[in-house]
Amino acid sequence: MNALFKALSHPVRRRIIEMLRKGPMASGDIASAFDMSWPTVTGHLNALKDAGLVSPERDGSSIRYRLEISAVEEAMAFLMDIAGTGRAANAQEETS
Repeated sequence: MNALFKALSHPVRRRIIEMLRKGPMASGDIASAFDMSWPTVTGHLNALKDAGLVSPERDGSSIRYRLEISAVEEAMAFLMDIAGTGRAANAQEETS
């Protein structure tokens, strides 16, 4: 879970997540959206991959990245539990 939140802490990575919400994208298309070097973008994609937020898939000679909704849902559930509006909070209310 720590890697997930660390990955989401960077604004470039959050922007990549936002881009991938519309569907899978080639790494070159992702990189072209930013004014930074290819290795820097690759580092951000690797951080997202290591956190389980995206998964790469080979598409011919390029790599396409897909958003992993389950990891995003896990982060949301954690935050909702902290806020007292998540599954754990709801289960506690039902037993009270």
